[in-house]
Amino acid sequence: MDPSEVDCTSVPRYKRTPEEDRLWRLASAHGIGRRSFLQLLAAGGATAVLAACSGVPSPTSIATATPSSGTNASAAWFKDPDPFIKHEGSLEARLENIKGLITPNRFFFVRNNSGSVAVDSKAWRLKVEGDGVSSALELSYDQIVNMPSRTVVAYVECAGNQRAMFDMVNGQKTKGTQWGRGGVGNGEWTGASLGDVLREAGVKEEARSVLLVGLDLGAPENGFRRALPLDKAMQPDTLLAYGMNGEVLPEDHGFPLRAIVPGWIGASSIKWLDRIVVSTKAFWTRNNTTHYVLIGDEYQEEGEADGEVITTQVVKSALALPWPAEVPAGPRQLYGYAHSSDGPITKVQWSADSGRMWNEAEISGPQVQYSWARFEFTWEATPGQHTIMTRATDSGGNTQPESTPFNYRGYLFNQPLPHPIRVT
Repeated sequence: MDPSEVDCTSVPRYKRTPEEDRLWRLASAHGIGRRSFLQLLAAGGATAVLAACSGVPSPTSIATATPSSGTNASAAWFKDPDPFIKHEGSLEARLENIKGLITPNRFFFVRNNSGSVAVDSKAWRLKVEGDGVSSALELSYDQIVNMPSRTVVAYVECAGNQRAMFDMVNGQKTKGTQWGRGGVGNGEWTGASLGDVLREAGVKEEARSVLLVGLDLGAPENGFRRALPLDKAMQPDTLLAYGMNGEVLPEDHGFPLRAIVPGWIGASSIKWLDRIVVSTKAFWTRNNTTHYVLIGDEYQEEGEADGEVITTQVVKSALALPWPAEVPAGPRQLYGYAHSSDGPITKVQWSADSGRMWNEAEISGPQVQYSWARFEFTWEATPGQHTIMTRATDSGGNTQPESTPFNYRGYLFNQPLPHPIRVT
């Protein structure tokens, strides 16, 4: 049967609209059957479907819920750090704590460039300015929340995720926080389209670049910032998010408002948004000239940057096990996560003999929108020391390479990881 058609007892068959098709994929990922989906759609439209999927509150309920009523202040982080691997100012997730497709807020990694910021949403205003818009705007939290809302499932990953593997696997020292495998998480984000806000400010035809600036004043440049090209900023799923996994956006993750730029490195998804500057010229800042740039012998300088400017993420996979891991002997059901910015994951393979023989893993459930994929396989574990490798392939035909070319700051490491496992 055509997957875009529905056939339920006593429910007529009909062709879904593109929006209904998107909602169906989301509902299916949460185990909602066709009959229930149609009943929800008939009863309350998209709002009912989203609420059934993950408890995503309505824009009104999000607007009235405020995590912090104090003035702007900062801390290293606000959530319980115990489930994480601690880095200076940041928290790396332990993938073994994540069981399902969506990363719970309490286990979602935190990447800070100074500390987390507590913002008074009642006094906060988002400023939109620059020579690329017809009129400057100041928007309150309530005004943004009352704009048409979208919910997007998307993973967010630090460009330096797996940076430590350059040294651990290849013996190459790199600069920056030595992230293992947990600088990534998968969430459901609710917010307004950035494009809608730019249109309200009268974005001009000659506009070229959109700079997002955060309120983390202790970060480099007195507020962490990164620019997007106009076409990416105007894509409907590039969000100004105020909701995360059905809750008000937590302080560690950018309350009251953050950007979500699906498929692009996490540095583009600016937290604690303060200003949006639209320009008729390209922006060159720290974060696309010397940082978040691939600097090395195999990379060419780009514009005013010291190397190749990073935008999108690369195809990766990792097991949801401690590093190193210890498991009892016998048949073991192992799982992990794979993702790519260049389309859904179509195949994940695993090897227990250093890549000489590859076996097919099962991808469990549909991969919704910009989500990562969960994979699993059964391994017959025998006593002793072992190494398991995984590699993923996406719909664009990209497969994890045998090696990742070295770059000075250790970005985008994505060769198959030799995961050490001791079997007892």
